[in-house]
Amino acid sequence: MIIERPRAGTYTKLGYAGNTEPQFIVPSCIAIKESAKVGDQAQRRMMKGVDDLDFFIGDEAIDKPTYATKWPIRHGIVEDWDLMERFMEQVIFKYLRAEPEDHYFLLTEPPLNTPENREYTAEIMFESFNVPGLYIAVQAVLALAASWTSRQVGERTLTGTVIDSGDGVTHVIPVAEGYVIGSCIKHIPIAGRDITYFTQQLLREREVGIPPEQSLETAKAVKERFSYVCPDLVKEFNKYDIDGSKWIKQYTGINAISKKEFTIDVGYERFLGPEIFFHPEFANPDFTQPISEVVDEVIQNCPIDVRRPLYKVTKAVKRFGKCARLS
Repeated sequence: MIIERPRAGTYTKLGYAGNTEPQFIVPSCIAIKESAKVGDQAQRRMMKGVDDLDFFIGDEAIDKPTYATKWPIRHGIVEDWDLMERFMEQVIFKYLRAEPEDHYFLLTEPPLNTPENREYTAEIMFESFNVPGLYIAVQAVLALAASWTSRQVGERTLTGTVIDSGDGVTHVIPVAEGYVIGSCIKHIPIAGRDITYFTQQLLREREVGIPPEQSLETAKAVKERFSYVCPDLVKEFNKYDIDGSKWIKQYTGINAISKKEFTIDVGYERFLGPEIFFHPEFANPDFTQPISEVVDEVIQNCPIDVRRPLYKVTKAVKRFGKCARLS
């Protein structure tokens, strides 16, 4: 089982070894009775019994208006271990339908995770679920290992610079021979949530047909369905101006109040949203350093003997834009 903790509205990805993609992707939330208030872990321990069985996780939790929906994980860090243990119980038995005593488990952790959090995780897995073996790996290292499937055998390495962008924060993580260089990790306050807000702002300025109460939800759907990073901003504008019908997409939604369909055109927003990684001042006037400069700064802060290998394998970063953006 793999648990990724990339953002505030976290999703848990889980599956079995050998598969190319996760079998399940579920929101990392849990719905409990309102009587069990947030952070009141002592009260919940006193109410063991029936209430412990009356909870839901994932999409079911979001759809329970009479329950309190809690997110045990915030910014990749577990804040409520009681709820996290119950969440993991449902993940293992209900989704994976596995006997934990018969399987080894691989869990992921965010960069700079504390030893205490790692210890709590191991305690739950060994004492509550009695697993025979557990390995906790940093997401950045696993990302490099996952890239092996697209590389020749001679090019496979666990050295590289990984950009881990979640909902609320983006980390730039240098990895040398499978070891994270923790002192050189940098984070930037630009991430998926900012792309959503910026896309929402662009759509509000142009599209008047979006229900106000659904503008954020619409922007998120547009981002996930249509957004991409363009190689050259000026050329991309020209493409849309010359042949807009080829590139402009349409998004259709349902008005939550009137239940009628509404349709909007999605044009420049497709590439202007992700562009805030290279022009962060579009979304955050207090932060103006583009992602390419952050990557270069991270590598320069690393020990001199690993800089050349790190620069050599920054090809993965080029997915954010063309090579010139890394110079």
